[in-house]
Formats: sequence, C-alpha cells, structure tokens
Amino acid sequence: MDRFTVTYRIIAESDADARERAEAIALENTVEIPRDVVPKGYIEDTVLGRVIDVTASDEGVWIAKIGYHIDAVGREFPQLLNVVLGNVSILRGVKAISLSANSGLRARFPGARFGAAGLRQLTGRKTGGYVCPVIKPQGSTSETLARLCYLTAVAGADIIKEDHGLANQDAAPFKERVKACAAAVTQANTERAYTGDRTRALYFANMGGHGDQVRDLAYYAKDAGADGILLIPGLFGFDAINRLAHDANFGLPIMAHPSHLGPYVLSPDHGYGHGMLFGQLMRLAGADISVFPNYGGRFGFTMEECHEIVQSCRNPDGVGPAILPSPGGGMSIDRLSDMATTYGQDCVYLLGGSLLRYGDEIGNAIREMRAALSK
Repeated sequence: MDRFTVTYRIIAESDADARERAEAIALENTVEIPRDVVPKGYIEDTVLGRVIDVTASDEGVWIAKIGYHIDAVGREFPQLLNVVLGNVSILRGVKAISLSANSGLRARFPGARFGAAGLRQLTGRKTGGYVCPVIKPQGSTSETLARLCYLTAVAGADIIKEDHGLANQDAAPFKERVKACAAAVTQANTERAYTGDRTRALYFANMGGHGDQVRDLAYYAKDAGADGILLIPGLFGFDAINRLAHDANFGLPIMAHPSHLGPYVLSPDHGYGHGMLFGQLMRLAGADISVFPNYGGRFGFTMEECHEIVQSCRNPDGVGPAILPSPGGGMSIDRLSDMATTYGQDCVYLLGGSLLRYGDEIGNAIREMRAALSK
C-alpha cells in the first residue's frame, strides 16, 4: 500500500455531491489548485490526494476514504496534520474520523518511545492500573506542591502528575517548582525502596514557558530529576511532543493533556473523531500517555467516545507501541472500581481535586485508590 488513508465523515446532499466534496478534500489537502491545472506526471500521480471510496452512511452523511502519499507530507509532523485536515478544517460538514497508516508513515513517525510496556518497566508496576494523583491547585507555593508530591509518592502512587495549570506563575516558578517536586519524589522513592517496595513513583512536570523554550525547559526538568513531562499539544503543538519523543538524548516519557482541544472533537460535523485525536494522533506524535475526560465527569464525553479513545490507544494495528489512556476530569475514589471494570489494567487513573479533601492524610487517599483498583 503506497498511501496512508484518512477516513472522513462528510455532510452532503447526494452521492454525486458527496463524491465531489471528497475530490475537493483530496485536492485541497495536497496541491490546492484547480483540478484542471494539476501538472501531469509526478504531481498528479503521487502528490495529489486520491479518493478511494465514498459510501452512504446515515441520512445526509457519507463516509469517504482518501489516500495520501508520504511525499505530500515530507518528514515533519505539522505538515502531516496539514495534509490530514488542513484547509479542509475550514470547510463545513467535514470531520476526520480515523487514520490507517502505511509503511511510509510508520517509518517517518514511529510513535511513542516507551508506550504501555515501557511504563510498566519504568514504574516496576507489573500488573494493575496506575494510581495517578494530580498535584494542584494553581497559586500554591513550590514548597506546598512538593509536599503533596512527597505524601502521594511515599504512599504508593505510580505517577505524580502536575496539574496542567501549573505553568510558570510567580507563586511557583517552573524551575523552582520542578526542582523541589523532583527532589520530593526522589526522597519518597528512596523510602519506598528501603521498605522493600520494588515499584517507584514517576514525577511528570508540566511544561510552562514559551513555545521556543519547550525543549530547554524539558531538558531542565530532566536534569532536575523529573521522570517525565506533561505537554499540552493544543497550546504548544503536536510537533512539540514529536520532537521530544524522537530526541534520543531526551529519553523521558511524555503525557499529553487535552486542554484547548475540545473544539476539535465536540461537533459531530467538524474537526476530528475522539479516537483519532486522543488516540491515533497522540500515538503518531509520540505521546506515551493520553489524558482525556472520562464519561460521567464534568466534561460530558460519552462512554462510547471514551471507548473509542481507549481502543485507538491500544489498537495493535496502530502506529508504534500501544500507549496508556488516562481518563480523568472530576473523578472521585468511589468511581474507581467502575472505571477499572471499564478500562482495565493498562490505564492511568487520574484523581485531582477530590484528593485535596484529605489534607495531610492524602496518603490514605492513595491507598484507597490502590484498593479500589484491586477489587
């Protein structure tokens, strides 16, 4: 197969209209010139997108599959997104819902460095779901946040994730905060090892700063002792993840956060499918963990949409190793048993604000999370 395929949901009035719109998508996402002036030879035969199939679905809805050659993409992730849903994102009634990779795409964008299997090795947690407290709130001092890191890590948390709102504010500047939090988790891991615990907590620092500072700050976090980073592709771009994932000298796992991406999935007629954005594209970019809003939380994703995300994260036919889904958003300990039944073991279970009710006894909450996931 010399082309990777993107499947689109198209709103149209007839078979002919749907076919015409599919041809327009193939043209717009690649050469972006009138069809009658597309040069013969290499450009028409290779670079131009190719309509593979257009099939009627629901009333007024068609499913179109369009093939793209890797030559239209080149070797950079921004152009991949430009080919998948560039100018077409401005058209009404077009939604990209899935992607099927070919060998050319896999070779240039191999996916996550660690993935689900790699996180098992890094944490030492051989089985079971991952307990992941979210360190917050914004406005806290670095000292306060570091203490939360220590209390949750020493109690047995697997991943200590900073809240995505902790950027580079004056209350807890990035470099000061990361250094303090990394030291706190290191101390907790030392104490866990002393008791015979063969697992360890991983501290994921949230990237603050400006776009041109991401690499330098990520390396600072690594040098300060962070075990991974949290990146927001909706703010810094998917390419920020891709560049670090493929940087052989960086070598830390990456967790992707969904902030600012809601408009891409919330409309049934525009943007991306849930599984494509939070599963397939996160894997392609190189994220090891993909955070998304759980059903029944404050954001309104349905169970079906969540299952679509999880399936895309784990699909053995996906690009690179399977990655870990991470549902959250207003969850509480009493939801964990149900979530574990829904998502299984290879999942990072996020709890944030509800844990703060425990105060200095937050370690008890971590132990209760573990117990709930073990039922």
